[in-house]
Amino acid sequence: MTNMLYCFGESGNAYKAALALELASVPWAARFVDFFNGEARSLAFRAINRMGEVPVLDAHGTILTQSGVIQDWVMDETGKLCGDGSKATRREILRWTIFDNQKVSGQAGPLRFLMNFLPEDKRPQEVVAFMAGRLKAALLVLEAELATRDWLVGDSLTCADLSCCGYLYYDEPFTFDRAAYPAISAWLDRIAATPGWKHPYDLMQRAYPPA
Repeated sequence: MTNMLYCFGESGNAYKAALALELASVPWAARFVDFFNGEARSLAFRAINRMGEVPVLDAHGTILTQSGVIQDWVMDETGKLCGDGSKATRREILRWTIFDNQKVSGQAGPLRFLMNFLPEDKRPQEVVAFMAGRLKAALLVLEAELATRDWLVGDSLTCADLSCCGYLYYDEPFTFDRAAYPAISAWLDRIAATPGWKHPYDLMQRAYPPA
Protein backbone atom coordinates (compact mmCIF):
# COMPACT_ATOMS: atom_id res chain seq x y z
CA MET A 1 0.00 0.00 0.00
CA THR A 2 1.36 3.40 -1.01
CA ASN A 3 1.38 6.17 1.55
CA MET A 4 -1.44 8.54 0.58
CA LEU A 5 -1.16 12.28 1.18
CA TYR A 6 -4.43 14.20 1.16
CA CYS A 7 -3.48 17.60 -0.18
CA PHE A 8 -3.92 20.32 -2.79
CA GLY A 9 -1.30 22.41 -4.54
CA GLU A 10 -2.14 25.79 -3.05
CA SER A 11 -1.58 24.56 0.51
CA GLY A 12 1.86 25.47 1.80
CA ASN A 13 1.27 23.23 4.80
CA ALA A 14 0.61 20.28 2.51
CA TYR A 15 3.73 21.22 0.57
CA LYS A 16 5.88 20.85 3.70
CA ALA A 17 4.67 17.27 4.08
CA ALA A 18 4.89 16.44 0.37
CA LEU A 19 8.42 17.83 0.07
CA ALA A 20 9.61 15.92 3.12
CA LEU A 21 8.20 12.68 1.68
CA GLU A 22 9.77 13.40 -1.70
CA LEU A 23 13.24 14.36 -0.45
CA ALA A 24 13.36 11.41 1.96
CA SER A 25 12.43 9.06 -0.92
CA VAL A 26 9.30 7.80 0.83
CA PRO A 27 6.87 6.20 -1.66
CA TRP A 28 3.71 8.30 -1.70
CA ALA A 29 0.82 9.40 -3.84
CA ALA A 30 -1.19 12.61 -3.76
CA ARG A 31 -4.95 12.51 -3.23
CA PHE A 32 -6.40 15.86 -4.26
CA VAL A 33 -8.73 17.52 -1.75
CA ASP A 34 -11.14 20.02 -3.29
CA PHE A 35 -10.65 22.42 -0.41
CA PHE A 36 -12.08 25.55 -2.02
CA ASN A 37 -15.36 23.78 -2.75
CA GLY A 38 -15.70 22.54 0.81
CA GLU A 39 -14.44 18.96 0.66
CA ALA A 40 -12.39 19.36 3.86
CA ARG A 41 -15.61 20.25 5.71
CA SER A 42 -17.51 17.22 4.41
CA LEU A 43 -18.54 14.38 6.70
CA ALA A 44 -16.45 11.97 4.62
CA PHE A 45 -13.28 14.00 5.06
CA ARG A 46 -13.93 14.73 8.73
CA ALA A 47 -14.18 10.99 9.27
CA ILE A 48 -10.51 10.95 8.24
CA ASN A 49 -9.48 14.17 10.02
CA ARG A 50 -11.87 15.76 12.50
CA MET A 51 -9.85 18.98 12.23
CA GLY A 52 -11.04 19.40 8.65
CA GLU A 53 -7.58 20.32 7.35
CA VAL A 54 -4.87 19.17 5.00
CA PRO A 55 -2.36 17.65 4.98
CA VAL A 56 -3.37 14.19 6.09
CA LEU A 57 -1.07 11.22 5.56
CA ASP A 58 -2.50 7.72 5.45
CA ALA A 59 0.67 5.76 6.23
CA HIS A 60 -0.39 2.18 5.59
CA GLY A 61 -3.52 2.68 7.65
CA THR A 62 -2.05 5.00 10.29
CA ILE A 63 -3.61 8.44 9.92
CA LEU A 64 -1.28 11.38 10.60
CA THR A 65 -2.41 15.00 10.55
CA GLN A 66 -0.56 18.33 10.81
CA SER A 67 2.52 18.94 8.67
CA GLY A 68 4.94 18.90 11.61
CA VAL A 69 3.69 15.48 12.74
CA ILE A 70 4.05 14.10 9.21
CA GLN A 71 7.57 15.51 8.97
CA ASP A 72 8.40 13.97 12.35
CA TRP A 73 7.14 10.61 11.05
CA VAL A 74 9.34 10.96 7.95
CA MET A 75 12.40 11.60 10.12
CA ASP A 76 11.62 8.63 12.36
CA GLU A 77 10.88 6.27 9.47
CA THR A 78 13.84 7.17 7.27
CA GLY A 79 16.51 8.75 9.48
CA LYS A 80 16.68 11.54 6.89
CA LEU A 81 16.17 15.31 7.16
CA CYS A 82 17.00 15.18 10.87
CA GLY A 83 20.66 16.20 10.89
CA ASP A 84 22.70 14.02 13.23
CA GLY A 85 19.50 12.69 14.78
CA SER A 86 20.52 13.60 18.33
CA LYS A 87 17.94 14.66 20.90
CA ALA A 88 19.37 18.17 20.90
CA THR A 89 19.10 18.42 17.12
CA ARG A 90 15.55 17.06 17.09
CA ARG A 91 14.55 19.62 19.73
CA GLU A 92 16.07 22.39 17.63
CA ILE A 93 14.15 21.17 14.58
CA LEU A 94 11.00 21.19 16.71
CA ARG A 95 11.77 24.72 17.88
CA TRP A 96 11.95 26.05 14.32
CA THR A 97 8.88 24.03 13.30
CA ILE A 98 6.86 25.65 16.08
CA PHE A 99 8.26 29.07 15.18
CA ASP A 100 7.21 28.53 11.58
CA ASN A 101 3.73 27.31 12.46
CA GLN A 102 3.09 30.32 14.69
CA LYS A 103 5.06 33.08 13.02
CA VAL A 104 5.91 32.35 9.36
CA SER A 105 3.32 29.97 7.89
CA GLY A 106 0.89 31.06 10.56
CA GLN A 107 0.88 34.51 8.96
CA ALA A 108 1.82 33.78 5.35
CA GLY A 109 -0.87 31.14 4.84
CA PRO A 110 -3.94 33.19 5.80
CA LEU A 111 -2.40 36.37 4.34
CA ARG A 112 -1.91 34.69 0.96
CA PHE A 113 -5.46 33.32 1.15
CA LEU A 114 -6.93 36.74 1.87
CA MET A 115 -4.93 38.43 -0.89
CA ASN A 116 -5.51 35.85 -3.62
CA PHE A 117 -8.38 33.46 -3.00
CA LEU A 118 -11.12 35.75 -1.70
CA PRO A 119 -13.09 38.04 -4.01
CA GLU A 120 -11.39 41.42 -4.04
CA ASP A 121 -14.36 43.19 -2.45
CA LYS A 122 -14.27 40.81 0.51
CA ARG A 123 -10.61 41.30 1.40
CA PRO A 124 -10.29 43.01 4.80
CA GLN A 125 -7.51 45.50 4.21
CA GLU A 126 -6.94 46.21 7.91
CA VAL A 127 -6.42 42.50 8.56
CA VAL A 128 -4.15 42.20 5.52
CA ALA A 129 -1.99 45.07 6.78
CA PHE A 130 -1.83 43.64 10.31
CA MET A 131 -0.83 40.17 9.12
CA ALA A 132 1.69 41.61 6.66
CA GLY A 133 3.40 43.37 9.56
CA ARG A 134 3.53 40.19 11.61
CA LEU A 135 4.91 38.22 8.67
CA LYS A 136 7.61 40.84 8.09
CA ALA A 137 8.69 40.60 11.74
CA ALA A 138 8.97 36.81 11.47
CA LEU A 139 10.87 36.99 8.19
CA LEU A 140 13.36 39.40 9.72
CA VAL A 141 14.09 36.82 12.42
CA LEU A 142 14.59 34.18 9.73
CA GLU A 143 16.74 36.54 7.65
CA ALA A 144 19.01 37.30 10.60
CA GLU A 145 19.48 33.60 11.35
CA LEU A 146 20.23 32.67 7.76
CA ALA A 147 22.70 35.51 7.40
CA THR A 148 24.93 33.52 9.77
CA ARG A 149 24.47 29.96 8.49
CA ASP A 150 23.41 27.94 5.45
CA TRP A 151 20.76 25.85 7.24
CA LEU A 152 18.55 26.48 10.22
CA VAL A 153 19.77 23.46 12.18
CA GLY A 154 23.21 21.91 11.88
CA ASP A 155 25.14 21.66 8.65
CA SER A 156 22.53 20.14 6.34
CA LEU A 157 18.97 20.44 5.15
CA THR A 158 16.45 19.33 7.78
CA CYS A 159 12.73 19.47 8.33
CA ALA A 160 13.29 22.79 10.09
CA ASP A 161 14.14 24.27 6.69
CA LEU A 162 11.25 22.49 4.99
CA SER A 163 8.82 23.89 7.55
CA CYS A 164 9.97 27.47 7.28
CA CYS A 165 10.17 27.51 3.47
CA GLY A 166 6.72 26.02 2.94
CA TYR A 167 4.97 29.17 1.72
CA LEU A 168 7.96 31.04 0.32
CA TYR A 169 8.11 29.42 -3.13
CA TYR A 170 4.63 30.51 -4.18
CA ASP A 171 4.36 33.21 -6.82
CA GLU A 172 0.99 34.62 -5.74
CA PRO A 173 1.55 37.97 -3.98
CA PHE A 174 1.45 37.96 -0.18
CA THR A 175 3.89 40.85 0.54
CA PHE A 176 6.99 38.59 0.49
CA ASP A 177 9.65 39.98 -1.85
CA ARG A 178 12.76 37.81 -2.09
CA ALA A 179 14.88 40.80 -3.06
CA ALA A 180 14.23 42.33 0.36
CA TYR A 181 15.60 39.23 2.12
CA PRO A 182 18.88 38.21 0.45
CA ALA A 183 19.81 35.56 3.02
CA ILE A 184 16.38 33.94 2.75
CA SER A 185 16.59 34.10 -1.04
CA ALA A 186 19.98 32.36 -1.07
CA TRP A 187 18.63 29.72 1.33
CA LEU A 188 15.63 29.08 -0.92
CA ASP A 189 18.05 28.61 -3.83
CA ARG A 190 20.03 26.08 -1.76
CA ILE A 191 16.90 24.12 -0.94
CA ALA A 192 15.76 24.20 -4.58
CA ALA A 193 19.17 22.86 -5.64
CA THR A 194 18.65 19.74 -3.50
CA PRO A 195 18.25 16.64 -5.70
CA GLY A 196 14.58 15.74 -5.84
CA TRP A 197 13.25 19.19 -4.97
CA LYS A 198 10.06 20.20 -6.75
CA HIS A 199 7.86 23.28 -6.73
CA PRO A 200 4.54 22.75 -4.89
CA TYR A 201 2.56 22.86 -8.12
CA ASP A 202 4.75 20.10 -9.53
CA LEU A 203 4.13 17.87 -6.50
CA MET A 204 0.40 18.38 -5.99
CA GLN A 205 -2.66 19.12 -8.09
CA ARG A 206 -3.75 22.75 -8.14
CA ALA A 207 -7.28 23.80 -7.31
CA TYR A 208 -6.85 26.84 -9.55
CA PRO A 209 -4.89 25.97 -12.72
CA PRO A 210 -3.05 28.90 -14.30
CA ALA A 211 -5.09 30.96 -16.76
